[in-house]
Amino acid sequence: MADYQTIRTANVGARSAEIDAGLRAHMNKVYGLMSAGMLLTAGVAWSVGTSDVLLSLFRDTTTLKPNLLGYAAMFAPLIMIFAFSAMINRLSAAAAQLFFYAFASAMGLSLAWIFKAFTGISIAQTFLVTSISFASLSIYGYTTKRDLSAFGTFLMMGVVGLLLAMVINMFVASSAIAFAISVIGVLIFAGLTAYDTQKIKNTYLQNAHQGNQEWLAKSAIMGALNLYMDFINLFMFLLHFMGNRE
Repeated sequence: MADYQTIRTANVGARSAEIDAGLRAHMNKVYGLMSAGMLLTAGVAWSVGTSDVLLSLFRDTTTLKPNLLGYAAMFAPLIMIFAFSAMINRLSAAAAQLFFYAFASAMGLSLAWIFKAFTGISIAQTFLVTSISFASLSIYGYTTKRDLSAFGTFLMMGVVGLLLAMVINMFVASSAIAFAISVIGVLIFAGLTAYDTQKIKNTYLQNAHQGNQEWLAKSAIMGALNLYMDFINLFMFLLHFMGNRE
């Protein structure tokens, strides 16, 4: 009986160690994909934003008002997000990863104007602050024992409300509303960073035993996309506070 209990305990310990190693590898893949997407976005945005010739294809280089192609670039990432969510189950992991990189490139086009609107130093400073904040929030989401799932619905409702307010303010052009949107946006995406990190971790732990490597690969891509969007939005809302205009 003692030998059976010893063997069982050893098997449970080995399985636990295997899951822990798998979780670390999974999270490393999530952060690796997210980082690659961020580099791609930054490269495209910088290349277009620092070239008046390329930027003029999307915006007036003096007023930065978008033209028809600029509006297409602005809304393309949002359309791609919905399309990606709808198609993820029908895509292979390789196709999903390619779609993610295409999305990151499209996001770079939509953000290129910031290199014309803000000083390079203020962009770099905001990126550094965002990186530190994001890392702290993500670590909290990964390590906390508190269940953050209850905040998910509330935060997503906040995102919808934020999008509506941003669309309305495109026509109203109120500085007070813009300031309120930035404050609320920072709070919402700070919360989503912790929430999404915990969700990625829990999703892996709940499904790792199935051993479906294709599903786990796509799960890592979706996790990377969620954290990527949290980082980008946190950066953009902070830039409204910290960015110095050219």
